[in-house]
Amino acid sequence: MEDLNHPLSEEEIERLDQFLLNRVDDQFITEGMDEGIFDISTLDGFLTAIASGPVTIPPSVWLPSIWGDFEPEWENEEAFSEILSLLIRHLNGIVTTLMEYPEDFEPLYLERIVENKTVLIVDEWCEGYHRGTELSPDHWRSGGKEMAALLSPILAFTAATDWKGHGKSYDVVESIQLKIAPNARQIHAYWLSRRDEIPQDELIKKREQTPVGRNDPCPCGSGKKYKKCCLH
Repeated sequence: MEDLNHPLSEEEIERLDQFLLNRVDDQFITEGMDEGIFDISTLDGFLTAIASGPVTIPPSVWLPSIWGDFEPEWENEEAFSEILSLLIRHLNGIVTTLMEYPEDFEPLYLERIVENKTVLIVDEWCEGYHRGTELSPDHWRSGGKEMAALLSPILAFTAATDWKGHGKSYDVVESIQLKIAPNARQIHAYWLSRRDEIPQDELIKKREQTPVGRNDPCPCGSGKKYKKCCLH
């Protein structure tokens, strides 16, 4: 049985990144559609929010958000299992780091070279994080002003604030970016200390108001019947 707690290698991270990037044909017109997640940095932010939030989010809820309106057409069960395994292992790696070695946690940012200097690209990671919070927005808002303040440097580089973090001088932009990682660690610690106060089955019940039949396609997106997948 595969060890789902084994961290991804650099080759596996690249494999997952390429899968996300190439899962929709470039010729396809996506205007007005939810394109989901298309790179490893956005995915890393998304899974970090899931690992850090006020309620447990099951794969049947977060997988569809990764695909958006473009759920992959799997060649076979093995193809789906490979990608699902990589996703869960990356999530578990984030959880382990935040739980056991929080000081070692660092977002997986993109980079580019500008005038022979490496510049961090944080937007994709921040957009992914925000996408993760939107899976249970009411729970996140229950953190009030304290949570809003912790989320502020992350949201500053997202469409939710019209990327207001970029409308500053270089030094100010850099100072805001430097707050993202420590704030992400604090957010995880904040919700971890409050998990016992929040009903953990509320989100799942809300998503399952229309029961899935045993012979219906499994909501996790595997393409298998529910009775042979998540129900099993």
